[in-house]
Amino acid sequence: MDQSSAQFPGQALPAAYLTPGSSSFTDFLQATAPELLPGGRKAPEGTIQAPHGTTIVAVTFRGGVLLAGDRRATMGNVIAQRDMEKLFVTDAYSAVGIAGTAGVAQELVKLYAVELEHYEKLEGISLSLDGKSNKLATMLRGNLSAAMQGLAVVPLFAGYDTDAEDPDRAGRIVSYDVVGGRYNEAGGYHAVGSGSQFAKSALKKRFDPDADLDTAARSAVEALYDAADDDSATGGPDVSRRIYPSVISITGAEGAVRLTEERTSEIATAVVNGRLENPGG
Repeated sequence: MDQSSAQFPGQALPAAYLTPGSSSFTDFLQATAPELLPGGRKAPEGTIQAPHGTTIVAVTFRGGVLLAGDRRATMGNVIAQRDMEKLFVTDAYSAVGIAGTAGVAQELVKLYAVELEHYEKLEGISLSLDGKSNKLATMLRGNLSAAMQGLAVVPLFAGYDTDAEDPDRAGRIVSYDVVGGRYNEAGGYHAVGSGSQFAKSALKKRFDPDADLDTAARSAVEALYDAADDDSATGGPDVSRRIYPSVISITGAEGAVRLTEERTSEIATAVVNGRLENPGG
């Protein structure tokens, strides 16, 4: 029993939980339980084999931005999982897609979502879009020691800037490197993961800044299909198992919304049927 519990027998929480401090949940964990942070655990020596998530794409469109990702996770030359979820809604107007070491990436993004919610509850307002993307960069830097041992995480951030002067151009994409470098992607599209070079090449030809949501989603799934065609770690639409890419759209009217499986299956099926009619693309 600690001193605070002895002084206040009915008190269930330690004093640290009741002491005013930073509005950052990550800072609170760093001070009270650093071993719970993704980069706070001692990793075993040597090379670590762990499932890796692969290709994620982001595309802006008129009135918003979307993320799309394949569902395959690999471990070396083995398919570790066929239906992994790599996209996460992190607050009302943002979402993150993950590539890299799957377990660490999922843990980091879930902690990031708690961080955003914690800040909003304490301060009464949400972080700005720049604040959200900077916070993710800070958390990535906290995972640097694990990244140096091969447990790297490469997220892709997408958000809608509610303070933008032009709502039609308020969709934002931010990419990162493994050491927490943050880069605004002003071109309107980006991709990360093992199939990213093929996906970006496809988006370069299909990207239309004035497209609507449906057209942008079709372009994103087409890009993932192209990536799967050339990158063995990227999974294409699996019609027989009913496993289709994930898509999250973010707009001013609806916020961050995950497209239903029915809608993504319609898009993916249209892409597959189009390739059957025109195998060359």
